[in-house]
Amino acid sequence: MAIKKSIGNRKFTIRIHEAPEGGYSGQCIELPGAISQGETIEELKANMTEAIQLVLDVLEERSKKDRKLVIEIPI
Repeated sequence: MAIKKSIGNRKFTIRIHEAPEGGYSGQCIELPGAISQGETIEELKANMTEAIQLVLDVLEERSKKDRKLVIEIPI
């Protein structure tokens, strides 16, 4: 099962797994380091939002030191 989660103008896809012992775990397809869990789907959504934001914050902080090139890919 998968859900789409929007943060700002960005949308992320979360792959959801139902845990045998109850609750759910999720991993962001676009940001594999963003992983979380919750007792309900709503709790998982909230926890995944936080996990995604934390990963984006870390990536942004790390990239401050990097030389950058921005490209736009038309859809």
